[in-house]
Amino acid sequence: MIYTIDTHYQGRERATAVYLVAGPAGPLLIETGPGSTLPYVLTGLKQHGYEPADIQHVLVTHIHLDHAGAAGWWARQGAQIYVHERGAPHLIDPSKLINSASRIYGDRMDELWGETLPAPAEQVTVIYDGERLKLNGVEILVLETPGHANHHHAYRIGDECITGDSAGIHLPGSPFVDIPAPPPEFHRERWLETVKKLQAQNFSRIHPTHFGAHDNVAERLSAFALLIDDMTEFIGDCLRAGYERDEIVARLYDWVQERLTRGGADEAIRQLHEVANPFAMAVDGISRYWHKYGGLA
Repeated sequence: MIYTIDTHYQGRERATAVYLVAGPAGPLLIETGPGSTLPYVLTGLKQHGYEPADIQHVLVTHIHLDHAGAAGWWARQGAQIYVHERGAPHLIDPSKLINSASRIYGDRMDELWGETLPAPAEQVTVIYDGERLKLNGVEILVLETPGHANHHHAYRIGDECITGDSAGIHLPGSPFVDIPAPPPEFHRERWLETVKKLQAQNFSRIHPTHFGAHDNVAERLSAFALLIDDMTEFIGDCLRAGYERDEIVARLYDWVQERLTRGGADEAIRQLHEVANPFAMAVDGISRYWHKYGGLA
């Protein structure tokens, strides 16, 4: 059984999740959230009858702080952390992650992310595409899913999948499937191949980190593939037209808001999209893609 634990990231409900998987021999976690949200995660565990000491296995889809920022804390409680080979060094020594985030968030680091502790090397296990894990009686198929990040995994459990960011952002009540496209690793073609890979799995349900369980998988993945192309081309057109970064951010905001309005989204949903996926981040990530791979100077 897969349970959603709301991390209440930035004080918002239904924006960022940690998943509790209750196996026949005990629980495991997929994702950790950032250190700043640990109290909510621990409360969620307790509501399901578990204590931190019960968590011996933690998988992360990738190492971005909203997904794996508290991995070091869990490792220090004795949990084994499972991660892509490119992500493992950054869990053991998160200094580059912290320094990179600090340049962006400055004095908001503690508020947003809390403490990001290094994980002892012996507590970190590298896992690979196609590997089949059996943890506490739960069988998990590891799927490499680049596009959002080159070190991204999704995890198939039965006919369901915990997708991290690989299937996009699916906020409850929102008519819009959003695309998390931070620099430096957003890559349109790789991501479209990932979507095809996920579609071929014929999941009955997906569990994106942003947020919760969703059943109409085929429709959602098709919409997401179209969005990858549409948003990439929209920002490419803005760059070719010579707009500055702030102008492109404003134009993307209007582009998304028009789609939210068309789908009947209320103000709370609009605000939740900005928390889960800041527009400036998407502009930076997709602009970098165009400059690096799309022939724009």
